[in-house]
Amino acid sequence: MKRTAQAVWSGTLQDGKGAISLQSAALKDSPYSFKVRFEDESGRSATNPEELIAAAHASCFAMRLSHFLAEAGHPAAKLTTEAAVHIGPVDAGGQAISKSALTLRGNVPGMSEAQFIDLANKAKAGCPVSKALGAIEITLDAKLEG
Repeated sequence: MKRTAQAVWSGTLQDGKGAISLQSAALKDSPYSFKVRFEDESGRSATNPEELIAAAHASCFAMRLSHFLAEAGHPAAKLTTEAAVHIGPVDAGGQAISKSALTLRGNVPGMSEAQFIDLANKAKAGCPVSKALGAIEITLDAKLEG
């Protein structure tokens, strides 16, 4: 199976503009630019590659964890995962992604906190996006709620 996305770019790095479209059409001609990526701290004016990586990581992790929870006999009532992807300058010049920080809050009836955290760590290590991000630090802050 494969999934595709298309990026179109026009102009220079700092003054150009682009548009991203996904095979699913969940994003279609969604704008991105240097300013949005590196200067707009609100993150509200358009998307950027790091935001898309964060979405992929959070969703993949939650799906993998849901599988492990169901296997353990405790299907989740709700899993809320945020992934914060960090990008910044590097000594050699340019920018690099250095970290993806996962924050998980789960409502899993009948499960102990220790078992929940153990399975969350297993999902962090085993989700395909975590594996693809193997060159960066991946952290997990997991808590059982409700």
